[in-house]
Amino acid sequence: MTGEQRFAIGETDFLLDGEPFRVLAGALHYFRVHPGQWADRIRKARLMGLNTIETYVAWNAHEPVRGEWDATGWNDLGAFLDLVAAEGMHAIVRPGPYICAEWHNGGLPVWLTALEGVGLRRSEPLYLAEVTAYLERVYEIVAPRQIDRGGPVILVQIENEYGAYASDTAYLEHLVRVTRDAGITVPLTTIDQPTDQMLSDGSVAGAHLTGSFGSRAAERLATLRRHQPTGPLMCAEFWDGWFDWWGNAHHTTPASASAAELDALLAAGASVNFYMFHGGTNFGLTNGANDKGRYLPIVTSYDYDAPLDERGDPTEKYFAFRDVIAKYASVPDELPATSGPAPEFEIALEAVGAAVAASVSRHEVPPTFEELGHLSALVSYETDLDGRGGVLRLGEVRDHAWVSVDGVSVGTLSRTRHEDALVVPAGRRLRVLVEEQGRVNYDVRLGEPKGLIGPVTLAGASLTGWTATPIDVAALGASRTDAAAAASSNTGVAPFVLRGSFVLDEPTDLFLDTSGWGKGFAQVNGFLLGRYWSSGPQRTLYVPAAVLNTGENVVVVVELDRVTEAVVRFVAQPDLGPREE
Repeated sequence: MTGEQRFAIGETDFLLDGEPFRVLAGALHYFRVHPGQWADRIRKARLMGLNTIETYVAWNAHEPVRGEWDATGWNDLGAFLDLVAAEGMHAIVRPGPYICAEWHNGGLPVWLTALEGVGLRRSEPLYLAEVTAYLERVYEIVAPRQIDRGGPVILVQIENEYGAYASDTAYLEHLVRVTRDAGITVPLTTIDQPTDQMLSDGSVAGAHLTGSFGSRAAERLATLRRHQPTGPLMCAEFWDGWFDWWGNAHHTTPASASAAELDALLAAGASVNFYMFHGGTNFGLTNGANDKGRYLPIVTSYDYDAPLDERGDPTEKYFAFRDVIAKYASVPDELPATSGPAPEFEIALEAVGAAVAASVSRHEVPPTFEELGHLSALVSYETDLDGRGGVLRLGEVRDHAWVSVDGVSVGTLSRTRHEDALVVPAGRRLRVLVEEQGRVNYDVRLGEPKGLIGPVTLAGASLTGWTATPIDVAALGASRTDAAAAASSNTGVAPFVLRGSFVLDEPTDLFLDTSGWGKGFAQVNGFLLGRYWSSGPQRTLYVPAAVLNTGENVVVVVELDRVTEAVVRFVAQPDLGPREE
């Protein structure tokens, strides 16, 4: 994209250089897609008939540690926006600071939500100071890439579905001031679900209201119009699919039904942003969770039943949407190719040592992950039993625990199942291995502590005198201790680390079959693919070609439940579980 243009909000339409312009956008989160695949996904959006790419900005991806800002590699928002421009498309940026997105902690850094006295998403001085510094960093990247400076950015969003959370107008006004002071000149928007209460609480002077919904377009646009009397109507999150959580089915929506809703939306003259166009993957430990009475962690795949699937292939929904868009706008003649089956093979694994450099600390009561400053997924807590046994009771486990006595497993405790007690035999040493399964990304549980939440009692008496050992999952995956050393150091309790290798003539997308495993993590060539769990629905992990090598490749499995067979299989197609429509 070249040349400066002007994008504005008119009485009835968006205006590009004074002419009516309908935004046809698709959500594509750069932090969920390997940078080597950004250009491919953006191009396929244009081929579906879209003219705009929308992305959130995940604060905790850019600044996982306070003061250590990163905008390189996976976090290179500027490079991503430049690729959007190179494809001749526009961009919408949604920097939050809260994004939800089924992303851990709703995009807020753990160090932020752990600050003593911080008031999240409101006019609290400590929070406002950190948010201001964050937004200024983001806008250093975005401002020079606005459309009136020859770049692709046409809209910037203020906060995210704020009306579903609170009604602190002063907070929203502060975000608008920071945004404008940082040199953002394009129109600003807010987004809320189309209810009178949410639209009222989430609106702020200087920002255009948009809606989020996936059905009943005419009704919901009418509600939006009551609160936004003039200007273009826009569904800034057209929900064309849904996310999955462990222990449930794979959520899908019929392509025909979604296309009919899109047709109604466009027939009404509205602009649209597909949420999602391409979901991507919650690689590493980035999945979020919901808790509305029951804790439900999100799976690794963020396929979302989107028009472009997790691998980047067009689906039935892609072509159905393309046909609808063609009724209202020009669509390129070219169609994207679809990948063939991935290679199928299996490799043997061998046990490797699980011991890595660790910092063991002593505490009177179990510390939280936050108190330990631990950003990975596992902490091992231990204390002496002195020959005692009985009912072990915990205030709360966040989120899943494996309990053993003297190196012998005695059971598990699950937050999802509301479990907080089990009987342990008399013994010398108690160990509780806790996995943080995903930080809640929505509502009042944002930023809640992880780990063993006290009090902890045995037969009614307090258990004190604990050690805590943070375990870095990525470091476990990098272990290369030989099998003999692993056998000699094996305590009989998790984590169990297994390693194998395979050779490729050239890099290609793969699907790692996890159906023979219990619960844990998988890594290829040092890249943490994410979590797996036998509870499903997901039964494969996507391995992008961009993380693979010509020649030798190394796969590591970190198993927490059981090792039934020391084999890893790669299969031809993804298996995201039984479909629920």
